[in-house]
Formats: sequence, C-alpha cells, structure tokens
Amino acid sequence: MPSIDPSQPAHQIDPASLEALPRFSGVYLFKGDGALPLYIGKSVDIRSRVLAHLRADDEAAMIAQSRRVEFIETAGELGALLLEAQLIKQQNPLFNIRLRSLRALCSIRLTEQAGAITPEIVSGKNAAVGQADNLFGLFSSTHAARSKLRELADVHGLCLGVLGIEKMGQRGCFGLQVKSCLGACVGREDRREHDRRLFSALVDLKVHAWPYPGAVDLVEQRADWIQRHRIQDWRYQGTWCSRTEQFNAHAQQGFDLDTYKILVKPILMGSIRLETIDEDMYEAR
Repeated sequence: MPSIDPSQPAHQIDPASLEALPRFSGVYLFKGDGALPLYIGKSVDIRSRVLAHLRADDEAAMIAQSRRVEFIETAGELGALLLEAQLIKQQNPLFNIRLRSLRALCSIRLTEQAGAITPEIVSGKNAAVGQADNLFGLFSSTHAARSKLRELADVHGLCLGVLGIEKMGQRGCFGLQVKSCLGACVGREDRREHDRRLFSALVDLKVHAWPYPGAVDLVEQRADWIQRHRIQDWRYQGTWCSRTEQFNAHAQQGFDLDTYKILVKPILMGSIRLETIDEDMYEAR
C-alpha cells in the first residue's frame, strides 16, 4: 500500500490512521479531540476519498480540527450508502449538511371520486408513504407542495380552482380570466381531459409503493464476505454479516426520504442482487 504523499498540506491527523485506510468501499469518520465525528462520508475507495479531503481548500477548517480518521468497511457500495445515512442521523457531525436529520415530509395524493381526480396535500405521517400507490412528490413543506402544483398548472394549463389552490367564483377561477386555465372550472374543458394532463404532469414525481409482500434482502458480496441488507416498505431494518454471522438491527422510525432515494433505483431497475429472507438466519441474532 503506498504511503501518504508528503507534499500534502500540513495537518495534525495521526499518520497511522491514514496509513491504515483501505482501498475498499465503506464509511470513514474524521474525528477531532472529542468522541463524536466531525464529518462522516462514504466511498467505494475509502483511502482515495479521504486523501482527496486533505487536498480540498474548502475543507481546511474541518481538516484543521481533525486528529484521526476511522473507517468501517462494507461489502459493497449500497451498504456504505445505508451506513453513512444511518450514522449521520445518529451522530449529527458538525461538518455534514446533507442527511443530518429526519425530515417531516408531505406529498400530493390523488383521489378519484365521481369520475374526477382531486389532488390533496397530505402529511407523510398520515399517508402511508412507501406503501400507498397514489402519492406524487416528497416535499419538505406544504408551501413547497403548493408551489409545485402552481408550477405544473402554469406549464400544463391546469385549473388552480380544480386543484384546490385558489377559490372559484361564479365565473370560474382567476386563471380563466387571464387565459392560463382552459376552463375545467366552468365546464368549458372536459374534466377527464384536465385530469389526464394533471396525471401526466405528476407521473415523474410518483412515489413508488413497496413492490414486495414483505421484507427482502439486498445482497452484496466481496470475495467470500457477504452482507445482506434487510429492507421492508423502503425502510432499512439492518444488515446481516457473514464475518460475524450476526444481524445488526437498525430501527428506522417511519419513512425516510434519504433511504428511499438510495434504494428505489437499484430495486426497481433490478441492478442489485435480491433474495427472499431465510428466517433461520436471523434466529440467533
């Protein structure tokens, strides 16, 4: 393993902790004088990524406070992503901005009644996010969700009155007066056509429902090392490791947007090895 480049800027990080860094996937933690980390990151090449931090001018404040770098290897990149998100939320490192806290979310729910589709902004706590099949978009606030509906209305000629964003008078919505609405509010446009455009405008924001009847394991392997990440309803429940033959449980409370973003593409595209759960494997945990 090559030694640390002596041309790098001076710092007070224990050189032995840098020399020990592997060229494999996992999570790394910059530690200062205290017990809690200053920064947590992940990489498919821990050593290369940490050395890049040392050369980054805009990270000089964090490096100046660092005294050592610790690491946790994973069998693959997905495990590193899940572990990073978990540790950041647990330990709130000073220099991490993303992933630091669980976010309260809301979504746009489409419901159909009497042949008409109506959008409603709902709290993530009450909407079974990750399980329901009629949710679109994940937003940090009701204001953000309403702003998105206004944006889509402008682009697709939707009626703000029908969308519940504005009140409608006897002459329809305000958009009808300024010709941005095609008249669904006064019957000038067929409501089914309006609703078709609404659905088309939202389809790219669809929040996918969990596609399996129960939990599954996402399997990563490096040489003879296997890790099985248990997932149910887009919630990360923990990892089984062949090196320890133990299951390290993770009690994720509710739906988490960061975990969903990590998982949705590899699961729906089938780019990760997926297996049903062998319950006997977890009995001794």
